[in-house]
Amino acid sequence: MMEGPSAGSSYSGRCSSSPSAERRPRYQFGLQETPASVGPASSSNDGALPPQKGKDTSSGLDSTFLPRGLEDSYFGDKSSYAENISTVNLTSPSSTRAQNIPQARKTPLSSGRAGYRNWTPFMGHSVTSSSAVSTHSVASVIVAVIEGRGLARGEVGMASIDLKNPEVVLSQFADNTTYAKVITKLRILTPLEIIMSNTACDTGNATKLFSLITENFRNVTFTTVQRKYFNESKGLEYIEQLCIPEYSTVLMEVQSKYYCLAAVAAVLKYVEFIQNSVYAPKSLKIRFHGSEQTAMIDSTSALNLELITNNRDPRNGHTLFGVLNYTKTPGGSRRLRSNILEPLVDADTINTRLDSVQELLQNEEFFFGLQSVISRFLDTEQLLSVLVQIPKQDTFNASESKITNLIYLKHTLELVEPLKDALKVYKTPLLKAYYSSLEDKRFGIILEKIKTVINDDTRYTKGCLNMRTQKCYAVKPNINEFLDIARRTYTEIVDDIAGMITQLAEKYSLPLKTSFSSARGFFIQMTADCAAIHNGQLPSEFTKITKMKNVYNFTSPDLMKMNERCQESLREIYHMTYLIVCKLLSEIYEHIHCLYKLSDTVSMLDMLQSFAHACTLSDYGSFVPAEYSSFRIAEQIFTRIGMDDDIETNSSTFMQEMKEITYIIQNANDRSLIIIDELGRGTSPEEGIGICYAVCEYLLNLKAFTLLATHFLELCQIDTLYPNAENNYFKVQHVRSSSDIREKIAYTYMLSKGHTEEKNYGLKAAEVSSLPPSIICDAKEIITLVSRQMMQQQRNTSETLKERAIYRLANMLVQTARNSQLDPNSLQIYLKGLKKKYETDCLASEQIPMENQQ
Repeated sequence: MMEGPSAGSSYSGRCSSSPSAERRPRYQFGLQETPASVGPASSSNDGALPPQKGKDTSSGLDSTFLPRGLEDSYFGDKSSYAENISTVNLTSPSSTRAQNIPQARKTPLSSGRAGYRNWTPFMGHSVTSSSAVSTHSVASVIVAVIEGRGLARGEVGMASIDLKNPEVVLSQFADNTTYAKVITKLRILTPLEIIMSNTACDTGNATKLFSLITENFRNVTFTTVQRKYFNESKGLEYIEQLCIPEYSTVLMEVQSKYYCLAAVAAVLKYVEFIQNSVYAPKSLKIRFHGSEQTAMIDSTSALNLELITNNRDPRNGHTLFGVLNYTKTPGGSRRLRSNILEPLVDADTINTRLDSVQELLQNEEFFFGLQSVISRFLDTEQLLSVLVQIPKQDTFNASESKITNLIYLKHTLELVEPLKDALKVYKTPLLKAYYSSLEDKRFGIILEKIKTVINDDTRYTKGCLNMRTQKCYAVKPNINEFLDIARRTYTEIVDDIAGMITQLAEKYSLPLKTSFSSARGFFIQMTADCAAIHNGQLPSEFTKITKMKNVYNFTSPDLMKMNERCQESLREIYHMTYLIVCKLLSEIYEHIHCLYKLSDTVSMLDMLQSFAHACTLSDYGSFVPAEYSSFRIAEQIFTRIGMDDDIETNSSTFMQEMKEITYIIQNANDRSLIIIDELGRGTSPEEGIGICYAVCEYLLNLKAFTLLATHFLELCQIDTLYPNAENNYFKVQHVRSSSDIREKIAYTYMLSKGHTEEKNYGLKAAEVSSLPPSIICDAKEIITLVSRQMMQQQRNTSETLKERAIYRLANMLVQTARNSQLDPNSLQIYLKGLKKKYETDCLASEQIPMENQQ
């Protein structure tokens, strides 16, 4: 490998603006490319962003990248990785696993030396024609969780970092014995790995928090480390060293929050360990995430409501997320997901977003222009994550990754001006604020510095061969003479390969084509139906023959040797380019913080355009004030989901219902939104009605906004006693075809106020089923008899109705005295209305026929 003194020296003033100053290989014209999945795994990396859809992203660095003994000093149990890499032991070598801990954990880690992990998730990706956002949903978050001991038990600290996004999120809160907040926050984070202290899982003495987390996250990798690494002083040190200036106020927020500081110390040390790299100083966005401005949706409710995942088929998009998701970038998709699971409760912010969506809908041309620009952005957050990491050791993969990501950075910065142009026509405060954020001069400074070194025509392209060309010739000529020589050598080798395959085609009279994949390098390709194949056999010179559909792929010994020469030349090019890129990155690090602002802008704009896009396809565009919009839109969304896919109802014991309703009672307040479906279905009708009624009265007095679905029609009378209760029902239509004498019911999914007028709803549903007619007939007779008896028992006397009228009037007067904000004139009109209603109810009670009172 050639390393000249100029490789890492200053390059200012030696740049040539002409990319034609050196010859590039001719292979880019007329060659075919095949997917990178062909052939064995390759060490070649065609970029950290974006990963190929469905591709294993766990390929790692060389197995010698860490010093021997590091695993002993860090991991709480040395045996965690001493066995097969697909299992993770959570106890010390001298102890056995607790009974309630899963026996094995699947991990996405590549095999490596026993005792530590050999993994870097940003290396080994291939750029193909697949979408840049194809795999953004793959888990990439590592979370550290620590709980106080003794009197501090129940105080929980959490710290998470997304390996695709250099943002650290800290949380600390008190939780009850069910640890519902912890489980909910972890569900939202969807962690790849959870780190806890080894003292939390001592054999036979595992903490309740550890047991609950492992029970609820069976498909997540768990790792335990020595408790000494949960060090709050070290955590504060990390924040001071790594937090970007724009978010330095987080220090004031967390100085006394010792548990989240302890958690951040453990998670950052662990990431440094598995990534074999450290984060550059002042490079991380660190924030403390409070829950004051968001609603808390517990994980069970999120699952049952199918907010993110369809319970019947996880691949089915009939969820709230699926209905709203028209995002174009991975960051936008992540933001939409987090906003669904932790929705805003601040009315001003909600209204600001609604105004922005409304403006996006006003001009179709401007909207699609903005959408087009957003769709060209790659995963800006993941790009940032790679840029701010400094590898501890230079490897081929590390070199290639840095070069690739510098190209992605150039591609991203070149989109800032088009995005500004697309935003300048908008006037709402939020969109204007995002326009202003793009006027940051640092975007231009970084781009100009990049262009002093990188060719103007270097850009992100699809296809692994195209990206290889971009990386090889990214640096301008005349900056490093050894690099220029290596590139000429590489060009000659590639041209020789093309010439050799042409000669083979002439020699054997076969229509051979030169093809390329990141796995095999250059190889030969030919259609299978070629009449020139003699006796169905290819010449013996060709080896490693595979056939896919109607295409033969193969190579030859000479071609394999030339591929090796090509790869060696490529290593030299990447190494020298890497040295230049590292020097360039060191010069732009001080300005790189503006990319956090850009990432936030793009993801929010993407989410807003997704809402607007959804509005153009459905009737979500009738925007109303924030206090009604959520329910208006939710009604339409669930109507749409319901028409396409029946909402699945999970059966549960009565005990399970009581656990869920207990959680609601313990955590609800007057700002909660509560949704209850068929409470009391797991017990007898009498007990079910009693429990439902009591729970409703509790929630009505609490004044929490509650939606309760029930088949207990007796519950509908509660609105006569409580003025803050209202009945609604879904209409059905009665349909009778000419060929069928039986009447059928059709679901309209239209919500209407009042009580349902339907009688014997269950019987009508049974009639359209396949139940035998004899059973239907018997059921009708029994229903008639039971209804007659119940009507006899439920006849109202005039005294009962009069008492009910008095009670209702008293309730309304008490509510008015407590809560009324009416002016005197309006209050007088309202009280007159109450008096008139009371008099009407009393008059009605006096007119009940005598026979109905017996």
